[in-house]
Amino acid sequence: MASWQHDRMHVVRTPEDRFAGLPDFGYPPRYADVGGLRLAYVEAGPPDGEPVLLLHGEPSWSFLYRRVIAVLAAAGLRAIAADLAGFGRSDKPAEIGDHSYARQVEWIRALAFDRLGLRGLTLVGQDWGGLIGLRLAAEHPDRFARVVAANTGLPTGDQPMPDVWLRFREVVRTAPDLQVSRLVQSGCRTKLPAAVLAAYDAPFPDARFKAGVRRFPNLVPDRPDAPGAALSRRARDWWQHEWHGRSFMAIGAADPVLGEPVMLQLRRTIRGCPPPLVLADAGHFVQELGGRVASAALEAFA
Repeated sequence: MASWQHDRMHVVRTPEDRFAGLPDFGYPPRYADVGGLRLAYVEAGPPDGEPVLLLHGEPSWSFLYRRVIAVLAAAGLRAIAADLAGFGRSDKPAEIGDHSYARQVEWIRALAFDRLGLRGLTLVGQDWGGLIGLRLAAEHPDRFARVVAANTGLPTGDQPMPDVWLRFREVVRTAPDLQVSRLVQSGCRTKLPAAVLAAYDAPFPDARFKAGVRRFPNLVPDRPDAPGAALSRRARDWWQHEWHGRSFMAIGAADPVLGEPVMLQLRRTIRGCPPPLVLADAGHFVQELGGRVASAALEAFA
């Protein structure tokens, strides 16, 4: 395990051998230095294809998109799945307080624009990938052409969080042994194979690597004056009135937190968003259904 101090942050890096033999995820990792952190991503498809930026959420990593990447690449698109700081192969600030909403948005902005120079983007955001990506698109509208939203939101702190989410936040904060694969399995309707569960655990050898996982639920703006709430309201207003790109929405209906009620509210926020694809047999992680969402989005955008 590599461990060091950077910019007053204690940073850890998951050993590469933890990622050996990942099922259906043979894409070689690529890395970019972003403010002294090494962020990881994978990509597939023609380098000159229209770029698709795939952003995961809590507590998964780019492995979530393994089947989606294959569908997009086969369609001639350049699929890029990034690992947020604190997740996957990306460097992990080891102190809970070193993770913030603003930092996560800036780290992905720097990766996508400063390092990869992406334009004409399709954003695919799930969970925190949407919280980050929807902010990013509103703040850099000239970079984005399409958006795909799947079980995500743009919370502004103006509405109380549901009890089920508050219970989840408390579990993540206090559980003495926080197993990431168990959290992912609880968000799926189908039983995941043992190799897939092991892949979700791979980035997190022990508690030192889980500060991001522990922290993310507490970063969701849950009151109007919470950090990030004002910028999320600004983004919400932009999506309602100034978005002119194309959009697609997929909903895992069995998600008790980010299911149909939240997603239909988000649909009203995204100007011109068509009726969603509602998947009754999916929970929070609709990407685990394979390429169904990717194929449906491609058909909608054709």
